[in-house]
Amino acid sequence: MGTLSKIVVVVPCYNEERRLGAGALLPILAEPDTHLRLVDDGSSDATPKVLESIRREQPDRIVVSRLPHNQGKAEAVRTGMLDALTSGATIVGFLDADGSTPPEEVRRLIDEARNGSASVVMAARVALLGSRIRRSLPRHLLGRLFATAASTALAMEVYDTQCGAKLLRDTPALRDALRRRFRSRWAFDVELIGRLIAPSPGVPPLAAEDFVEVPIRAWRDVRGSKLTATGMLRAGLDLVPIAWDVHKARVAQAQRRR
Repeated sequence: MGTLSKIVVVVPCYNEERRLGAGALLPILAEPDTHLRLVDDGSSDATPKVLESIRREQPDRIVVSRLPHNQGKAEAVRTGMLDALTSGATIVGFLDADGSTPPEEVRRLIDEARNGSASVVMAARVALLGSRIRRSLPRHLLGRLFATAASTALAMEVYDTQCGAKLLRDTPALRDALRRRFRSRWAFDVELIGRLIAPSPGVPPLAAEDFVEVPIRAWRDVRGSKLTATGMLRAGLDLVPIAWDVHKARVAQAQRRR
C-alpha cells in the first residue's frame, strides 16, 4: 500500500498514569503513514494529563479522545477503531497501554500489515529460542488453556487470541464487526475474530488464510493488569455464546449457498 496507507493504532487507556509513557508509544510513529489514537476510557486519575502531554509530542499524528465514563477495554477499542476508519484509515489496530509489547515489535506488525496480503495481523507470544517472552507460569498455563478453548469456539486454529497487539485492514467484514458493542468485556478479541469469519448476512466473511499470526521476539508481563481471576473466569464463560454465534452464522451462510 506504500504511501497511500494510513495506519492508526488505537491505545485504550484506563487509569494508566503510572504505566503509560511517551517512550513506549512515540517510536511506533517511525513511518509517516502511522498514527496513534489514545482513548481515555473514563479514567479517574491523571491519565488525561499524561495523554495530552504525549499528544503534544506529535500533534499532527496523535489524537486523544475520551469516553464519558468507564465502559471497558472492548468499547474503548471498538469506538477508537470506528473513529479511525471514519478519519480515513486503511489499516486500524489496537495495542495495550502497558507497554508489554515493545515498540520495535509493534513496528514489525505494522510492516507486515502494510506490505503483506493478510487482512488481519496478530501478535503471538511464542517462547522460541532467541526470543524474550517474559510471562509468569500460571498466566502462561491459563493462556494456553484459554487459547485451546478459543480455537474450539472459533473452529479455527489460533495460537494466541489474547495478545494485545493486532492490526486489521479496512474490509466490509471489519466494519460490520464494529457496528455493535461487544458482548464480552475480556474475550472481545475472540468475539471480534468470530464476527470477521461469520459476519452479518450479505457481508463477505474473512477466511482463515486472511489471518496471519506473527511470533513476536519480545514481550513481558507488566504489573497492574486490570484482568483479575474473576475476569479470566468470565472470559472463559464468554466463549460459549461466542461459539454459538459463530455456529449460527456459519449455518446460515451454508443455507444461503444452497
